[in-house]
Amino acid sequence: MPSETAPQERVWMSFPRPGVTLGETDTDRAAGFATWSAVAAAVADFEPVTMLVDPVAADAAAQHLRADIATVPAPVGEFWMRDTGPTFVLGQDGRLGAVDWVFNGWGDHDWANWLPDRPTARTVAEMAGAEVVSSALVNEGGGIHVDGEGTVLLTRTVQLDPRRNPEATQGTVEVEMARTLGATTPIWLPRGLHRDMDSLGTSGHVDIVATIASPGVLLLHSQEDPSHPDHAIMAHIREVLEAATDARGRHFEILDLPAPATLQDGEGWVDYSYVNHLVVNGGVIACGYGEDRADARAREILAAAYPGRKVVTVDARELFARGGGIHCITQHQPVSGPAALASLNGQGAASAAAQTSHTTQGGVR
Repeated sequence: MPSETAPQERVWMSFPRPGVTLGETDTDRAAGFATWSAVAAAVADFEPVTMLVDPVAADAAAQHLRADIATVPAPVGEFWMRDTGPTFVLGQDGRLGAVDWVFNGWGDHDWANWLPDRPTARTVAEMAGAEVVSSALVNEGGGIHVDGEGTVLLTRTVQLDPRRNPEATQGTVEVEMARTLGATTPIWLPRGLHRDMDSLGTSGHVDIVATIASPGVLLLHSQEDPSHPDHAIMAHIREVLEAATDARGRHFEILDLPAPATLQDGEGWVDYSYVNHLVVNGGVIACGYGEDRADARAREILAAAYPGRKVVTVDARELFARGGGIHCITQHQPVSGPAALASLNGQGAASAAAQTSHTTQGGVR
C-alpha cells in the first residue's frame, strides 16, 4: 500500500442515503447531503471523484452534486467509503489491487445498516480495474495508516475487537497486514479517542488520532484542554509513538495538530480532529469546525507538513455529528501502472509481490 501522498487516479465516495446515520428530520438529511456534496466538490477541484449512489438517494444526489462528479448507481448502506470500500495497493509491476476486507458495521452494531455494503469493495474494484485481494479480516480503511515503506498504524481495540475478529491474535493480524498491504512493521496504539469508543463509534479508528505525513514524520491529534478526556488519552498514545520506530528504524518526528476549542456538543465530549484530512493531488482537504483561529492554525500546520499542496477547509461538523470526518467518507485510488512504481517508496519486491499478483484468498482466523 503506497503512502496517501502518492499520485492519485481519483477519489471514491458514497452518497448518503436516508436512515439512522443520516438523521430523522428533513433538516438533518439536508445538512448531510450538503456536507457530503461540499467535500466531493472540494476534492473535484483537484482530481476526479466517483460517487456511488443508492437508488433511494438518486434525486437528492442529482440536486446536490456538482455536474463534474461522476455517479454510479449501486447499493449503499453506510456511506463511509473509507470503511466500506476497498483499500488500494500496488503490485511489484505497478498493477492495481484492491483489498476486500470484511465489513460488519464496525463490530455488528444494531444501528448499523451494513448488509447493503457487502459488495461495495468488489464493486469499486471492478470499476477501477483492480485485482481483488481477499481477506477474512474484519477491518476498515479508517483503522489503518501506512507510510508506503512498510509501516502500518493499528489500534488494539479495532483489529483485535472481539465483535470484529473474535479469534484473531496480534500475530495473525500482523501476518495479514504483511500479506495484504506489504506492511511489515506494525505499530499498535492502545485505543482511540473518547467519543469514538462509545456505542455509536468505531472503537478507535486511527484516522482521527494520527497519520504519517511523510516517512518518519507523524501528525498527531492534540487535545490541549485537560478537562477533556482525550487530553489524558493522547498523552498515553504519544508515549507509545515516541517509543516506536518505523520500518526504516527511525523514531518519529511528531507534529501536534491541536484540536479546536469546542469541547462538547449535544451528545457529550466531541472528537473533533484535524488529523482526519484527505491528501489529494496538489492539495489537502481539511476538516473545519467553524473556529477561524483554530482552523487557520490547522491549515498552517498541514501546509508545512505537505509542502507544495494547497490546503482547503470544509466544515466537517455535520460529518462528526454522524460519526466521522473527511478522511472517513473518501477513499483514494493511487495511480497504477509502470509509472506508479516509484510510489512504493522502496518497499521490497517480496512484500510488494505479496500485495497483488492475482486474486488472493486469505484468512486470519
